[in-house]
Amino acid sequence: MIISLIGIATGAPGKAAPPITAKTVHVLTIDAAITPVLAEYIEKAIDRAAAANAEALILQLNTPGGRVDSMEQIVMKMLSANVPIVVYVAPQGGRAASAGVFITLAANIAAMAPSTHIGAAHPVTMVGSMDKVHEEKLVNDLAAMVRGLAEKRGKNAKWAEEAVRKSVSITETEALKLKVIDLIAPDIPSLLKAIHGKTIELALGKRVLDTKNAQVKEVKMGFRFKLLDLISDPNIAYILLILGFYGLYFELSNPGAIFPGVVGAISLILAFYALHNLPINYAGLMLIILAIGLFIAEAFITSHGVLGLGGAIAMAIGSVMLIDSPSPYLRISWAVIIPVVALSTLLFIITVSLAVRVQREKADTGKEGMLGLEGDAKTDIHAHGQVFVHGEYWTAWSDEPIKQGERVKVESIKGLKLKVKNVSQP
Repeated sequence: MIISLIGIATGAPGKAAPPITAKTVHVLTIDAAITPVLAEYIEKAIDRAAAANAEALILQLNTPGGRVDSMEQIVMKMLSANVPIVVYVAPQGGRAASAGVFITLAANIAAMAPSTHIGAAHPVTMVGSMDKVHEEKLVNDLAAMVRGLAEKRGKNAKWAEEAVRKSVSITETEALKLKVIDLIAPDIPSLLKAIHGKTIELALGKRVLDTKNAQVKEVKMGFRFKLLDLISDPNIAYILLILGFYGLYFELSNPGAIFPGVVGAISLILAFYALHNLPINYAGLMLIILAIGLFIAEAFITSHGVLGLGGAIAMAIGSVMLIDSPSPYLRISWAVIIPVVALSTLLFIITVSLAVRVQREKADTGKEGMLGLEGDAKTDIHAHGQVFVHGEYWTAWSDEPIKQGERVKVESIKGLKLKVKNVSQP
């Protein structure tokens, strides 16, 4: 009776109420240029958030820009996602430039932290140099794309188009005033409270956000993506390329060494993967290969340093030309180029010179090492006799009689018998 009354009072007739599952919000931090690696990483993060039935995915963004094709890949995934996506330009001092503008406008909710800015989306900063006709076509195409994104998300389409055509850039307060973003939030907890209760339009219908007390789950980048992102850095890709050439050269110079060849092959494969994701200039690559050839030729040809100097110049120019982009984050740093060129010049000239010098030196072992050595006649020598040469006793013969005790010099070797001649002073 008592139990029944308690059950009636609590509204639970004999059974405990099921626990309420806490809402989860996934947070993904991007603090780099937009590359194919990051595009794949963001796509997979969106899929995981949707599969986990997350309340929302917050993409904390700080980027100088990136590749157009990678940006388009991310935007298409965001527009078709079944999970609400919030782009949060942060931390303070961060930016959403170039490709970041498109990604921000493609979000269901766009937010910025204080002291951040957005804009400068002209495509030249994303794809490198091109002729005027192709640049104009690309600008028109991207202007239409960003205008469509802004209209779909209820943002300022006029400003979005100017960000592409005129590279305009604004602060977070200006962006809120011009309706480029939805809100300003100092941190993630504040952002979750601000977006709570907002209605989001997804591909499968509308959804009301319940984020006030949601648990935040940080989405960490796995080892695979960390490795691919690391080698996609232009400086790392350049170093891998040079190491690859070093390894193959030393393997070919010393067949059977194995280790240099293995390291060189791995480095080249990783370098080519990275360069495939970067705007590479093949003229720069050919200049680097030419430079290595000139370094090798310097050791064989007496050019008084002309070939070595030419190799250093070719490698320096090739290194600068290797990545064809006006964007600083896609160029190889001079702090990397100068040491690599200097060390490459010294390394190849010194190592190849030593190898050639060793090849040209007279052998000091085996039969060849015996030729030209001098010794003493231990017996009279003509048709046969005995000499002491190189710390050993040898059977010897000569074209002319040689007396015991006289100095002799080895002329040739036949089997284990030396042909000698008299070199004693009269």
